Amino acid sequence: MRILLDFFGLLRSLMVTVPLIYLWTIFMGILSWVISPFDKDHHRQHACSRIWSRGLLWISGVRTVVVGKENVDFSRSYVFLANHQSYMDIPTLYAHLPVTFRIMAKASLFKIPFLGWHLERTGNMSIGRGGDVRSAARALLSVMRHIRDGGPMLVFPEAARTNDGKLQEFKPGIFLAAIKTGTPIVPITVRGTGYILPAHSWHVRPGKVEIILDPPIETESLTKADLDSLIARVHSQMQSHLNP
Repeated sequence: MRILLDFFGLLRSLMVTVPLIYLWTIFMGILSWVISPFDKDHHRQHACSRIWSRGLLWISGVRTVVVGKENVDFSRSYVFLANHQSYMDIPTLYAHLPVTFRIMAKASLFKIPFLGWHLERTGNMSIGRGGDVRSAARALLSVMRHIRDGGPMLVFPEAARTNDGKLQEFKPGIFLAAIKTGTPIVPITVRGTGYILPAHSWHVRPGKVEIILDPPIETESLTKADLDSLIARVHSQMQSHLNP
């Protein structure tokens, strides 16, 4: 019975959910392109991202619960760090973080029609894979300029989606940027997206997603010598929510 339900669920995903996601993405991508010449601060295009994300979650049958919003003063600038289980992480966070943030994402996302064009136009930062040191350095400098100017930033410090649901090792670059700019870090744990859309899968399942916002971690008094302990602290906090 379970196998039969999974088969019909996959069929529904391929024939209904995924095509609707593509059509919705094309529509919102065109809308974002139309308003982009009149949106120098990117607020309207970010609003498009939020509407696109909420529509995508609705199409996919995703119910979202946000825990810990009271921990964060959203009038301040932060580096938001989230775990990464699925492509659903991005729309989930766009839909529910009430700030106009930028993201640092792998370069391949910027090559996707409509989605990639929107990411590039709205000032998000791409980073190459495979040990491209120059690309990583350029991306990190862009991030530091953005957060020095008071702009919120969302980064997945694992750098890639987990294949087994386990929290991976964190890359140190974004933590160093937060220390150097004195910007507080907000750890975000996303639970449930790995079930909704597993890595390397086209099977979109309806279900519940939970976003947990921990209190900000101040970095103003920290130095490079504190880097390892800061990474360990954020990793431990996320791990505690994934394995309560």
